[in-house]
Amino acid sequence: MFILTGGIGSGKSLAAEQFASKGITVVDADALSRQLTAPGGDAIAAIRSALGQDYIAQDGGLDRDRARTKIFSDPAARRQLEAILHPMIRRDAQAALALAADPYAIYMVPLWIETRRSPTGPGPTEVDNNGVIVVDCAKETQIQRVMQRSGLRREDVLAIMAVQASREERRANATYLLNNDGSVEHLTQQVNALHEQLIHS
Repeated sequence: MFILTGGIGSGKSLAAEQFASKGITVVDADALSRQLTAPGGDAIAAIRSALGQDYIAQDGGLDRDRARTKIFSDPAARRQLEAILHPMIRRDAQAALALAADPYAIYMVPLWIETRRSPTGPGPTEVDNNGVIVVDCAKETQIQRVMQRSGLRREDVLAIMAVQASREERRANATYLLNNDGSVEHLTQQVNALHEQLIHS
């Protein structure tokens, strides 16, 4: 199993899609988090107890906008939410990865660098993976991509990036580096080459 990570706007989801198109099992920590915080999700009762009913939407799921605002302004609330979600994400990820019968599997964890030292981090610990694939691009490329796709203001994107690991730290933790400053075709070529390397390693 290989960790796939990268900063916001780096293109890690595109890389994950390309691995999946080759028949590789891809488990997405963010998707697991969304399932856990959807109406009826396993995490809802604990979130309601920790943060209060105000953070539960009318449909019974997590009010994502309100929760996002809260965790960016309140580190204690962020830690509370992580303490609830991360063990559940890890549990569900390990169950899904155990079913993978491919030559290898991909576990996409956007904040792997940030959470890997925590016992409640969202996924297997360092010793449980065969390497870390980092999707990398220039800071300005990240900013422009996120602004274009989400309509966020530049300062909002910078605020998100400020609480993520630096580009230098991600690169320092990479076993394999995919550069995504160029075209989709350029990323595809790199994924193809890495895929061949991984299935023969």
